[in-house]
Amino acid sequence: MTDAPLGERELDVMAALWRLGSGTVSEVREAVGDPLAYTTILTILRNLETKRFVRREEEGRAHRYFPVVAQQSAQRNALSRVLHSFFGGSPKALLAQLVHDEELSAEELQELARSLAAVDAKTSNEVGGRSTPANATRRGSGPSKRGGR
Repeated sequence: MTDAPLGERELDVMAALWRLGSGTVSEVREAVGDPLAYTTILTILRNLETKRFVRREEEGRAHRYFPVVAQQSAQRNALSRVLHSFFGGSPKALLAQLVHDEELSAEELQELARSLAAVDAKTSNEVGGRSTPANATRRGSGPSKRGGR
């Protein structure tokens, strides 16, 4: 996947393609739901092809466009850019902002807490309680590998 960011209209078109699986310009135009001109959708699709987010195949007189990038991969990439650009790389700051801005219900907060606990439990199980260089340094225990202390 390219590191080129997607603009708002490009995201709209990609979302339509992810829902459809593939589409001609007309099909994508209809799926976007915004009253955009055929030529506008065509230009966006060509830009997405240049950025390597989509590929196209001839289908009669038309072209069918296919997403090359999985939606989850694009989400991760976009989230990473937001995390580092606006939150100094702090997932905690990002999550706090989301919780504050989205006015989550008590039930949603409890569900979020359960999800975080599940991730924490999975991470603990993967480490297996052993001290690895990554978590030993984080916890401040064990000698540093860069020169003796």
